[in-house]
Amino acid sequence: MQKSQLAVEQLLDKASDLYYTGAPIISDTEFDRLVEEYNYTRVGHKIRRGIKHLYPMKSLQKCFDVTKPPIDDVSSLVTTVKLDGVAVALTYVEGKLVQCLTRGDGKEGLDISDRMLYLAPMQIKRKEMLQVTGEVVAKKHIPNARNFAAGALNLKDVIEFRDRKEEGGLAFIAYDAQKNTCQNWTQEMKCLSSNGFKTVWTDMMFDYPEDGKVFRIDNYRDYYKMGETSHHPKGSFALKQIQEGVVTELLDVVWQTGKSGVVTPVAILEPVVIGDATVSRATLHNMEYIRGLNLEIGCMVEVIRSGEIIPRIVRRVEEK
Repeated sequence: MQKSQLAVEQLLDKASDLYYTGAPIISDTEFDRLVEEYNYTRVGHKIRRGIKHLYPMKSLQKCFDVTKPPIDDVSSLVTTVKLDGVAVALTYVEGKLVQCLTRGDGKEGLDISDRMLYLAPMQIKRKEMLQVTGEVVAKKHIPNARNFAAGALNLKDVIEFRDRKEEGGLAFIAYDAQKNTCQNWTQEMKCLSSNGFKTVWTDMMFDYPEDGKVFRIDNYRDYYKMGETSHHPKGSFALKQIQEGVVTELLDVVWQTGKSGVVTPVAILEPVVIGDATVSRATLHNMEYIRGLNLEIGCMVEVIRSGEIIPRIVRRVEEK
């Protein structure tokens, strides 16, 4: 493995860990660009003293090019929004909610049952042992809504969590259930809806932040026939839009002190037009980000305007 590849993977490992705790060190856009550029496949984060999921929580395979989907006939697939929240698994036994876990590393998660009691049905009509998976999301008008939701689930004080729930309009939105008793995924979502769940199929998601689209095979038999890898099922994928950047030269790095007193590096760039603005500066987060991308004065870099507002460097561009 090349040194630059290793450095970026180490950066993404740390970014992934902090992302799942609600304290990200880079933006989602930067993370996605580096994931695509370096074919990064790890998901979740390692935890200590975790509890095993009833069924593993695998990630979705990501597609960044709508012309090259991993499943050939996308017209036959069910499409929903991909919510930008925190993945959680709920276990029901004889219709009673008995355990709620964070995703963790996909195999084990942390117990957050005392907080999820405010968000999930305590009792459902289904009697089989069931794992319901979904996202805890905050309303999209909340600044950094995904981090707000993750931070709330990490609170130790349940009363403080209840207050945060009201403040951010926190909700649990289901997107799957195992072991399946319905023939199709859409039927499964309707069944969950009849048991008191909000789902990505039966409820409007306009109030919650999105992070792309999800495509999946509806029929469960066909879905499972596709198989899976160690990371993701092959019968579904997430389509994510990658923002195109502009290449320019990194002229210098200066340090600035923010309102909170934190000192951060800022890139000074050869001015370049992105959209309708001329960009000459971009955030660099910290020294770890600089080292991870192997940035040097005089190198060429790709710059985007994250959310069409904040300029960010997403990678070093090697000159040919």
